[in-house]
Amino acid sequence: MTIAALVSGGVDSSVVVHMLKEQGYDPNIFYIRIGMEDEEGYIDCPAEEDIEITSYIAKKYGCHFEEVNLHKEYWENVVSYTIESVRRGLTPNPDIMCNKMIKFGAFEQRWGKDFDRIATGHYATTDIVDGCQFLATAKDPIKDQTDFLAQLNFAQISKLMFPIGHLMKSEVRAIAHEAHLPSADRKDSQGICFLGKINYNDFIRRYLGEKEGKIVELETGKILGTHKGYWFHTIGQRKGLFLGGGPWFVVKKDIEENVLYVSQGYDPATQYSNVINLRDFYYLSKDIWGDFDRKDVKFKIRHTPEFAQGHLERTETGYRIISDQRIQGVASGQFATIYDNDAHLVVASGVIVNGEQTI
Repeated sequence: MTIAALVSGGVDSSVVVHMLKEQGYDPNIFYIRIGMEDEEGYIDCPAEEDIEITSYIAKKYGCHFEEVNLHKEYWENVVSYTIESVRRGLTPNPDIMCNKMIKFGAFEQRWGKDFDRIATGHYATTDIVDGCQFLATAKDPIKDQTDFLAQLNFAQISKLMFPIGHLMKSEVRAIAHEAHLPSADRKDSQGICFLGKINYNDFIRRYLGEKEGKIVELETGKILGTHKGYWFHTIGQRKGLFLGGGPWFVVKKDIEENVLYVSQGYDPATQYSNVINLRDFYYLSKDIWGDFDRKDVKFKIRHTPEFAQGHLERTETGYRIISDQRIQGVASGQFATIYDNDAHLVVASGVIVNGEQTI
């Protein structure tokens, strides 16, 4: 079996190579170069140390090593998506789109198609149900990354390997130390490149600028202050409002008028919602539930170790989740990841719309 291993220089993907060699495979190692657009072209994310470590791993294990440049694809499918989502007042998730469109999209189409499997250092597993490969949760609930992979389709999932998904993070570190890997004590990366290395507000300001607007208390209509553009703020946000007498939380945005509505207190009811309406709903591998009106599920709307409990309903226009408990900071544009009731299989995914609605 031929395997393409995506290696970033971090401890997780380095251990993936070690484990594949231990299992008798001879993976081809690929490092994906990405960046963002500048007036003079594409800017590399700082990659020297990453490439140095990845090259060392390839030599240590006698693997073919290749750098691939996906700057253009990254700009068109991740950076542009993020900017346009924020412009529309939505809450984007660039990490999810990077996995869908770059690592398992553009890379697979241009390089990965020649391999039987693509192996990564994600904390996830796969499981076979009725002869079909499903994305499934990792052993380590803190590190589980299935929510970042939940926009993949069956064709992508069917080629994936997650060699460290059955390990705890501490076990991965221990393997790296035992194998004397240079990444053994390296800190984990924080998000995708351009959001990890560049100040988020500076990034947004660069492309959307600033426009002063009002901050209004939702309950009273009182003007409390001003902001520099709704695109710097998301539902549930507390920091960056610079209002006295808080805490204050963003609970609603008027995009047309550039107005932020806020509520006061650590636990205002307006922060929460238990109705999550979905668009672009689809089953990742196949429909295992068939026809139903109501299905008990576990779900996530953000990256967290905890699962929320609720039920999935069909509506006249699609699907919605009714959560058993009200969820803080539900915002349109977020992705909802839907698991089976055992929180094992990733069954479906959808994009949240009208997330602020409550019952």
